[in-house]
Amino acid sequence: MARISRTLSVPEGVAGERIDSALTRVLGLSRTAVVRLLEDGDITTSGKAMSKSDKVAAGQIIEVLMPQEKNSEPIPLTPIPGLSIIYNDDSIVVIDKPVGCAAHPSPGWEGPTVVGALSAAGYTVSTSGPAERAGIVHRLDVGTSGLMVVAKTDQAFTFLKDAFKSRTVTKIYHALIQGHMDPTTGTIDAPIDRHPKEDHRFAVVANGKESITHYEVIEFYRGVSLVKVELETGRTHQIRV
Repeated sequence: MARISRTLSVPEGVAGERIDSALTRVLGLSRTAVVRLLEDGDITTSGKAMSKSDKVAAGQIIEVLMPQEKNSEPIPLTPIPGLSIIYNDDSIVVIDKPVGCAAHPSPGWEGPTVVGALSAAGYTVSTSGPAERAGIVHRLDVGTSGLMVVAKTDQAFTFLKDAFKSRTVTKIYHALIQGHMDPTTGTIDAPIDRHPKEDHRFAVVANGKESITHYEVIEFYRGVSLVKVELETGRTHQIRV
C-alpha cells in the first residue's frame, strides 16, 4: 500500500496529551489506527520512534508515515456562483455559503460542495483525514446560507474542532418562522434525536441529545416572525426541530 509522510507541529490544544490521543484528534484517525502506526515504528520525533505512553509538547515536530487513502470517487471541482470569500490567511478560509450547496460530498448528494468549490477556486486545504471532508470543522445544511470557516492546516483543524466541541464559538442565525413567537424571547431546552418512526427526520425525544436554543424575535410580519437564533448546542436540524 502506498504511504505518505506527514510532518506535524503539535498544536497547543493537545499539548500534554499522550501521543495516541493527540494524533487521534489532529489526524482524524481512529485510536486503533494510531496505535498500529506507533507499534510499527511509523511515528517518530527527532528520529526516534515514539510509544503510545509518550506525551507531546506544543511545537514538538512529529513525523508520521501513514497509508495513503484511496478516494473511491474524485471530488467534483465545481465553482459555485454566489460563494464569497470573506476572509483568507495561511490557516483558515471563511466563506459565505449560499443555499443549495453542501459542505462536503456524501452518499446521495450530487450537487456542488464547499470542498469542491474551494479546490476549483485554487484554495489549498492540506488537512489529514478523508479528502472529501478536508478542512471541514462544522457544517451548514444544504438549505442554509451563512458563514463557514474551513481549516487549511492540521493545526487550525485541531484548534477549531476543539473550539466547536467546547462551545466557545458563537453561532447566530436569522430565521423566518411561521406564526408569531410568544413569548418574544426565550430559551428552548429540549432533547433532539432521530424520529422514532421516521429515521430520516429529527424530533424532540425523551432520551435524545441535549439541545439548547436561545431566540429573540426581531420583527413580526403577516403570519411569520423574523427571529434571531443562537445555538448553544449544534444538533442536526436543531433550528428546524
